Amino acid sequence: MNLARVIGTVVANHKYPGLSGVKLLIVQPLDRRQHAVGDPVVATDATAQAGPGELVFIVGGREAALALPETFVPVDHSVVGIVDEVDLR
Repeated sequence: MNLARVIGTVVANHKYPGLSGVKLLIVQPLDRRQHAVGDPVVATDATAQAGPGELVFIVGGREAALALPETFVPVDHSVVGIVDEVDLR
């Protein structure tokens, strides 16, 4: 799991049938100090609650598809949690 910040949403006219009703978000991956790492990516919202500006956990690869109601859909990243607080002790 990696930290990311939701920076936008995606609107799609056509989606893979298994992604119907699943939100698509643009997220910026972050390091542990919340600095941007790499380019933003599109992630499905497995929580169905994340929105712009929120700090979230994302997963990639096969785990991204397994986090959704219908598994084995063609996705690369998914939001699997919303972060309440970060403590860097």
